[in-house]
Amino acid sequence: MSFTVFLGNLPVWVTADDIKQWLSAEDLVADSVKVIRNHETQESKGFAFVEAPTGDEMQAIIRRFDRSPLEDKVLRANPAQPTKGAVKSPSGPGGPSGAAPRTAEQRNGAPVASRPDRRAGKKREQEPKSAFATELAKVL
Repeated sequence: MSFTVFLGNLPVWVTADDIKQWLSAEDLVADSVKVIRNHETQESKGFAFVEAPTGDEMQAIIRRFDRSPLEDKVLRANPAQPTKGAVKSPSGPGGPSGAAPRTAEQRNGAPVASRPDRRAGKKREQEPKSAFATELAKVL
């Protein structure tokens, strides 16, 4: 089980070492800290992921940093959400039952066949992932 905290609205100058020092000063423990950066410019994107060793430690980090002021910003801290479309399964792509993963429409109960396909007749190309999705996948 993952105990990852999303720490957002950070000033661009904040580094992983800064966050580690803040945690240490508050007697909070983190297994790792990853500040997400633009891969071209290496400038911080203003958010980070903090891996906590336990759920209690994760909640303590969230309580300490959520809505905390830093310069002219208010930090956000909450449990990290998995990347949209990411399906984690312990026994392969089909999951424990061996069935193929369901689409969003199937999970939401919408009739799949009734939705018109705007690309009907065209070969569907793989849509590129956003830079955020790519960076998040590296972290998780």
